[in-house]
This record gives sequence, structure tokens and C-alpha cells, in this order.
Amino acid sequence: MTSNFDTSDKNAQRGGDFVPRLAMINDIAGFGRCSTTVSLPVISVMKVQVCPVPTSVLSNHLGFPLCHFDDYTSHMRDYIKVWNELGLTFDGLYCGFLGNEEQINIVREFVEMFRPPLFLLDPVMGDHGRAYSSITETHIQKMKELLPLADIITPNITEACLLTGTPWKDGEWTMQELSGLCEKLASLCLKDSVSASIVITGIRQGDSLVNFLWDDGVYTTVSTPIAGASRPGTGDIFASILAADAVRGETLLSSVQKAANFVGLCITGSEKAGTPVQEGVVFEKYLAALL
Repeated sequence: MTSNFDTSDKNAQRGGDFVPRLAMINDIAGFGRCSTTVSLPVISVMKVQVCPVPTSVLSNHLGFPLCHFDDYTSHMRDYIKVWNELGLTFDGLYCGFLGNEEQINIVREFVEMFRPPLFLLDPVMGDHGRAYSSITETHIQKMKELLPLADIITPNITEACLLTGTPWKDGEWTMQELSGLCEKLASLCLKDSVSASIVITGIRQGDSLVNFLWDDGVYTTVSTPIAGASRPGTGDIFASILAADAVRGETLLSSVQKAANFVGLCITGSEKAGTPVQEGVVFEKYLAALL
């Protein structure tokens, strides 16, 4: 499977020592192994420079009973403006959790300002058939405005349903149903008659986790055994691997296979180590697998 972008020729011209630069818009949670604190080491070990734009700063993710939360929305435009005044350029943009509608507007402004050759959007809004408590219908509609700007989107099955208005199904999905869901998403992603590549992640089918890839009407699946309980941060790790590979010119299919295998390895290791679920995965032990 190919994707609608290809940076391999450009990177080859720059030489083997070139390090791609990836902007990342996401929150920072100090404890719990998620968002920026997992993305930074994962992307860096894959030989890509990552430049974070924080959306908020949290003491820990919201799966804990207590949390200190500092919203960064009011600072984001000034932060990005300085980058523009410095003349910075980026080989790609990876966008994770956005806490409010204004942050969605800021992401659109970032894309218009910097024109990154690649934009991976992880439309983080919900899981297990429900939107997160902070996600409103207005937020969902605003998120749709980013879809035509993206080159790759990585919703989970819940987020794919939220974006398309598809009823949630608590059970296994057929390939026909998943293909139809991707066709709906593709129609929302259209720009100049071209749609983003779509990866619906982490679909539970029997004893397997299935990732469904859709690219210009052609689909394939990547399946891995379920290694343990669902844990925070695994979606961030998955999307980070895809983003890093994309700016390095790797194919989307090989990247999804790598990401699925790595997440499975980390979950298995976390289960063996007895790591509490809310502390995420012990990915630190396995970063060398991404070299």
C-alpha cells in the first residue's frame, strides 16, 4: 500500500545524515506515560527531531482521581508566532489531543502558516463507544474542519463513529462495515479530489487487535494478538511511530505493522512487570526495537 505523500526522494537528496523536523501539537502530562512524554522519546529514537507545541500541562493524565491542569490555549498563538518570526520550517505536523474548539482553530492556523508537507491528525475524542466528558458536539463538528487538511488520520473506532455519525457497535465489525466507515471518513477528508490515508486503530476482533488501513479506495488490515488490557498512551505511541516514519518516507503499511508490533511488545512487557494499567506501558525498556 502506498500513501498520498512521499518524502523519500526529498530525504534521499538531503543525504543520510539529514534529520527530519516534526512539529507536534499535544498536551504534556507529567505522570502516566501518555501524550508528549511518550511521543518525545519514541519520535527521537526514530531519528526525527520533535518540536512540541503544548496545548495544556497536567500533573498526570485524567485517569487518576486527582489532577492539576493548566490550559495553554491563550499562549499557543504567541508561541507559534515566534517560530514563524524565526523562519522555522517543518517536514511534518503531528497533532494529538485538543482540549477545546479554539485549539482546533489554532491548528488550522498553524497549517496555513507553516504549510507542512505532511500532517498526521489523531482526532482524540473518545473510546469504548463514548466521547470523553469534555468533548461536545460542537467540538466534533470543529474537528471535521481539520480532516481535509490532513494527509493521514488515525481515529480509533469510536472516533471514526463520532466523526461520521455512525452508530456505535459493541461487537465485531465486518470488513464491509469498516470499509463503509472509511468511505464516509474519506468523503470528509476530501481536498482537491484527494482524501487522506485512513488508519482506524485498535479494533478488537476476537483475540486480535485489528488496524484497518484505507488508501484511495484500497484497504488492508494489520492484526496482532491482544497482549493485555488497554492502557493509556498506546494510541500516542502508535501515532508517533506513524508520524516519524511518514516524514522519513516509509510506507504506511510497514509503519502500521511496526507500530502494532511495538505497542504489543510494550503491553506484554507491562503485564509481565506488573505495571498498573493507569501508569501506561513500560515502553522505555523497548525503545531499541525502533532503531
